[in-house]
Amino acid sequence: MKIIILNGPNLNLLGTREKSVYGSRSFEDYFEELKEAFPALELSYFQSNTEGTLIDKLHEVGFGDYKGIIFNAGAYTHTSVAISDAIKAIETPVVEVHISNVYAREAFRHKSMLAAYCTGVIAGFGLESYRLALQYFERLKPKQIGFGIK
Repeated sequence: MKIIILNGPNLNLLGTREKSVYGSRSFEDYFEELKEAFPALELSYFQSNTEGTLIDKLHEVGFGDYKGIIFNAGAYTHTSVAISDAIKAIETPVVEVHISNVYAREAFRHKSMLAAYCTGVIAGFGLESYRLALQYFERLKPKQIGFGIK
């Protein structure tokens, strides 16, 4: 089963950025660990700091071979109607993830523009938020993917 992890702005700085919030591991190192932990899944990873590039990637993987998208849109979560519309338009289910507990941070982070069109939201478990999302997809039978969303 093909699953893609999409990371948005500033997540390329994991391991060096605000270590008290985001930890000291790079995502690339963590991604290698995820691939080893989920050998039955065909995992890929994409990161961009650009809104339009993320939308293009959602359009590219949102129909067809990919059975799930794990998406940490970073700050675009709270501001992007365009990304929200892209998630709404595609068929592949999306799980919104956040490394930090966004509800324990600034008030503007408490609102997600994306959540209404996602299968679910996982936040506050550090990088393990991605593992939890992968466990969700791994445990579903193919015909169940996308059940109850959109």
